[in-house]
Amino acid sequence: MTDIPSSPALATTTTAAPRPVLSVFDAVMIITGIVIGGGIFAFPPLVAGMTGSVEWMFGAWILGALLALIGALCYAELATTFPNAGGDYYFLTRAYGRDVSFFFAWARVTVISTGAIALLAFVFGDYMSRVLSLGEHSSVIYAVLIVILLTAVNIAGLRMSAKLQNVMSVLLVLGLLLVVIAGFVSPAAASAPSAAPTTGVPALFGTALLFVLFTYGGWNDAAYISAEVKGGNRAIVKVLVVSLLIITAVYLLFIAALVAGLGFEGLKASKQVAADVAQKAFGSFGEKSVGAIVALAALTSINATMLVTARTNYSLGNDWQIFAFMSRWNAERDAPIVAMVTTSVISLLIVLIAAANQGGVKFMVDFTAPVFWLFFLLTGIGLFVLRFRYAQIARPFKVPLYPILPIVFVGTCAFLLYRSLLFTFENQAIRVAIYVMLAGVVVWLVARLKKSA
Repeated sequence: MTDIPSSPALATTTTAAPRPVLSVFDAVMIITGIVIGGGIFAFPPLVAGMTGSVEWMFGAWILGALLALIGALCYAELATTFPNAGGDYYFLTRAYGRDVSFFFAWARVTVISTGAIALLAFVFGDYMSRVLSLGEHSSVIYAVLIVILLTAVNIAGLRMSAKLQNVMSVLLVLGLLLVVIAGFVSPAAASAPSAAPTTGVPALFGTALLFVLFTYGGWNDAAYISAEVKGGNRAIVKVLVVSLLIITAVYLLFIAALVAGLGFEGLKASKQVAADVAQKAFGSFGEKSVGAIVALAALTSINATMLVTARTNYSLGNDWQIFAFMSRWNAERDAPIVAMVTTSVISLLIVLIAAANQGGVKFMVDFTAPVFWLFFLLTGIGLFVLRFRYAQIARPFKVPLYPILPIVFVGTCAFLLYRSLLFTFENQAIRVAIYVMLAGVVVWLVARLKKSA
């Protein structure tokens, strides 16, 4: 199917457009690199503590994988029917119009994705500073340098970025498997069995599921490269399914190794699970190796997030004259260079703001959760809207068991929106979310006035 630009009048202003240059393997490595981030190193003890038993803990991780797969099947239908570099932005435009999608793009460009890049850059800086300190502001310096370096790699072109991503993602998976080996070769001493699972669902199971789904988050970014994957529209289905199968297998092996190496009670009490398991099996070498693995996880996520975020900026530039400077696509490098630089500049600004306010980046990322889940929910509902509105368009892939699976996906998004709203009201982060979206309203009004002038 030929891609239909969301705004033909503006789309014609570009001299080039995305084309299929990525292999399925390239795309799988990009998604794997986005998903396997810091969450898998930080959240297993929390999930273990909230679920209360090995059985319920594994139940949460398996259920999270199933829910992510259901969401991926819904996105596979959208991405094969409407392949576009804008991903969610494009789906929302087709379903609800440009005004709704504008606010999604605004939130993603200003904080959601760029804040995530900044946060990951600090994670990288923290771990690299343990290897080689650059002084009092070592973490900040590393964070700035890595954002600039990876921006240069992405500007060099999609092929260069994809090759680097392939190498880093393979090394990351191998690094996680090193922890798996460590857990099984040096098992924890036998201890009293943990309490038998209760007959009912643990009270905090829903909260545990939030952390699990956060750890699986990022698979939906496959939609942003759907127009750039070789093999036709159905290739993105393979990318989504294969990525999630690999990630799920690695995660479950990782969790099993943590239980084997630390014991369930030891897992709940651990502050740095991977380091504890590796140090127990391999001594200081293992501990340092885990530090390198965590830094690599941050690196792969930064690179992949930069790649897909720039494509949202590019699509926004095609649709809104006020952002037209981001609508240029470099055919030689297969990349939106100006959109990429814009992503980098905003990310660097957030890094500097966070440097002046310790913990600021995490706060900025946390407050965007309700906005993120709101638009995720709208995308899920948009599947039904687009089925009705564009009933005659060929669909290379249709989500199985329609409408049951899309309803499950929408219900999951609604639940997570509710839980994230409770969180933001508790820590008052909702105020910052309101300020960001109000700023978006101002820019939207200016854009509207400029269009009508």
